[in-house]
Amino acid sequence: MKSTSAATFDEAYYQRFYFDQKTRVVDPQHMERLGDFVCSYLQFLRVPVHRVLDVGCGIGLWKAVVARHFPLATYHGVEFSPYLCERYGWEPGSVVDYRAEAPFDLVICQGVLAYLNPADLKRALHNLGQLSHGALYLEALSREDWELGIVDEDLTDPGLFRHRAALYRRGLEAGFTPQGGGLWLSRQAEVPLFALETLNQG
Repeated sequence: MKSTSAATFDEAYYQRFYFDQKTRVVDPQHMERLGDFVCSYLQFLRVPVHRVLDVGCGIGLWKAVVARHFPLATYHGVEFSPYLCERYGWEPGSVVDYRAEAPFDLVICQGVLAYLNPADLKRALHNLGQLSHGALYLEALSREDWELGIVDEDLTDPGLFRHRAALYRRGLEAGFTPQGGGLWLSRQAEVPLFALETLNQG
């Protein structure tokens, strides 16, 4: 199967999943809690954040979060949807093959990867490792989430691929160490961590 095409992410898609209060997948309170967690933990770890990339930035929900926690940082939104690029002025691009002149301190990739087929997913996970030399926040539904009944099927896009969580982890482990809560720290980051602060470290 092919990855989801750009044409899918039109005005009707965002009306359903983002603008309509009855069917949207995220609300302002959720974003506030999530943003406070991610940014505060990075500040606790003393990860310097000057340049932020939001790849698959959607309607830009992270922009205000980043500005509040890192007021001196630059925020760069990249989006696959032609509709959103025209509406918000994001740079057109895909997490699969987006390139930047220099890596970012924080890369955000939320709700994007489950739209990719296995081959594109593998490329995207490798690319995320190239794009970040600091931290990555990643959110993606896995097959286990469906099997455990965590997913709200009334609100979730039925077109998502159901990749195993292990597939995501394998694709990230070459470039990152897992911190929990969707946060991953680049292996290039010079951040000292105690053994119990990092997952899956012997």
